[in-house]
Amino acid sequence: MAETQRAYRMIGWGEAPRAETMPVPEPGPGQILVRVAGCGLCRSDLTMRRMPQAAGESLGWRMPFTLGHETAGWVAELGAGVTGTAEGDPVALVSPTSCGTCWFCVRGLDNNCPHGLAGRGYGLDGGLADYVLVSGRRGLIPLGGLDPRQAGPLTDAGATAYHAVRRALPRITPGGTAVVVGAGGLGAFAVQFLRVLTTARVVAVDPSSIRLAYAASVGAHEQMSGVDESTTVRLRELTGGTGADAVLDFVGTDATIAAGLAVVRPGGAYGLVGSSGGRLQAPWFGKLPRDGDVYTFQGSTIADAQEVIALAGAGLIRNQVEEFDFDGIEEAYERLASGMLTGRAVVVLD
Repeated sequence: MAETQRAYRMIGWGEAPRAETMPVPEPGPGQILVRVAGCGLCRSDLTMRRMPQAAGESLGWRMPFTLGHETAGWVAELGAGVTGTAEGDPVALVSPTSCGTCWFCVRGLDNNCPHGLAGRGYGLDGGLADYVLVSGRRGLIPLGGLDPRQAGPLTDAGATAYHAVRRALPRITPGGTAVVVGAGGLGAFAVQFLRVLTTARVVAVDPSSIRLAYAASVGAHEQMSGVDESTTVRLRELTGGTGADAVLDFVGTDATIAAGLAVVRPGGAYGLVGSSGGRLQAPWFGKLPRDGDVYTFQGSTIADAQEVIALAGAGLIRNQVEEFDFDGIEEAYERLASGMLTGRAVVVLD
C-alpha cells in the first residue's frame, strides 16, 4: 500500500478547495480503511465553499478536510477488533454520520442524530481521496455485485430521494398522482422509487428538457416544463380537479413551494427536500393541504441506504452516472453547478 494519497480538500473558510498529497491514514481499533473506487459529487459540496466560519464551527467542522460524502470502494485494512467484513469486500459508505446510541438512532431516526452535524465530507475527511477511514462496521453497507466505482450516489442522492418517497407512501392511493418537482439527480431517483413502490401516475416537473427526457426514460408518465402560474392549473386539470396525492419538491424556491402546496389534495402530502431558500409567501391557513402532511428533512437513514442498494442490486432502479478522473474534479463541479448533468457526477479513483 502506498504511503501517500491524493485528496481534494477544503483548505480554509471561504477558500476554494484544491488537490493535495497527504499520508494514507492508518486504521486504529474499531476502524476500517477503505480504498475508494468512486465518489459522487453533490451540490452541498458547492455550498461548503461559501460556508461562513462561524456557521461551520457551530456545526463542529474544522478546516482542513477532504470533501466527498457519496463514497464506495473496497475494504483495504481492518483495525483491531473489527469483525463482519474482510479485506477486499466491496462496500458503500453510509453518507450521514450517526452515533448509534442516542434517542433518535435507537428508533431508526439516525438521520436526526445530534452527533451527525459533522461527518465524512462535511467537516471531517471524506471520500474524494484514494483512501478513507470509517469508524466501525456500522458505517459500511455490502454492495454484493454492484460496481463500487458507480455506487456512491446511491448512499446520498438515492437514499435521500427514497426517504422522501417512503414518507409520502401512506398518502398515495392506488391509481393516484404523485408529482416530482425537479427532475435532477434526486428527483430522477424519486421517479423510479414511485414507479417501483406505488401504482401512482408520476408527473415530473422541470425547466430542463434534457432532465424531463431522462425522467421519462426512467418512468415518469407525464412531463411538465418549468414552474409558473400555469403549472398549478395544468396539474389540477391533470388530476381532474382533485389534486395530487403527493408532491415532492426537490427545488425549494418560492415558486415551487407555492405551486406544490396548491396542487396537493386534501389528505395528501407535500415533502420539501430542496434547499433553495424559498418561503411560503402567504398565511399558512388555507394554503397547507387540509388534513394532510407537510414535512421536510435532511439526509437519510442507514435503512434507507440499505434498501436503495437492494433495489439497485435487483435491477429495479437505474443509477446513471457520468465518470470523471481525479484531474477532472474541477470540470465535474463546474458541470454540476451549471445544471449540465442528467445523472450524478462520480470521480473514479481506482
